[in-house]
Amino acid sequence: MELFNPERWAATLANTDLLWQGFLFTIEVSLAGLLVSLIVGTLLGVFSTTQSRVLRGISRVYVEFFQNTPIVVQVFFVYTAGPMLLQAITGAEHVVRIAPFVLVVICVGLYHGAYVAEVIRTGIEAIPRGQMEGAQSQGFTRVQAYRYVILPQTFRIILPPLANQALNLVKNTSVLALIAGGDLMYQADILVTDSGYLQGYIVCCAMYFLICFPIAMLVTWLEKRSRAPRKARRAATAGATKAEV
Repeated sequence: MELFNPERWAATLANTDLLWQGFLFTIEVSLAGLLVSLIVGTLLGVFSTTQSRVLRGISRVYVEFFQNTPIVVQVFFVYTAGPMLLQAITGAEHVVRIAPFVLVVICVGLYHGAYVAEVIRTGIEAIPRGQMEGAQSQGFTRVQAYRYVILPQTFRIILPPLANQALNLVKNTSVLALIAGGDLMYQADILVTDSGYLQGYIVCCAMYFLICFPIAMLVTWLEKRSRAPRKARRAATAGATKAEV
């Protein structure tokens, strides 16, 4: 089979410099996109739990829009309309091009920010309401209560789903290949097009695996860790019940 042809594999592996460039670029995009999604998601998650109908409405509209439209459509829209909007805002004579790195960081960051917002909202709602009331009774403002009391506890609760969002974000950076962005998938397309060998895609998959598998293991470990305290509490409760009997 051509798929196992040693000559094709040798030719592919001899030209993996492009793939390693895309590998590093994908990691950079993923880290920057994750930072954007955490900032956006935290703000919207807090908005969705405030007493303000306006802020809750803003959060709800944002989340519903980004969760119910494909990221590919969002990327193409920003890629085509973004330069024209920047030209209108800045008053430039020519269309202002957006660097592919910046474009995809913004797109994946805003897209996953909607999912992070829901994760954070769920985490905040899991915190007893007495925590907020207690903080405010001690003189904290609502913002200070979120910063010093609510959010630190929230992030400990939501670490597993947050890590899962990071995993999905890495895989979604492959949309950068659609706009010639220089990511791992784009470089694999170039390699396969030039050589005609599908082995380039197999190596590409292996490199994505190198990024995603450790994150997937982290998700599994965090989920087991989050269940451990509940099991310990159940065991302690059962022991106390037996002692009473």
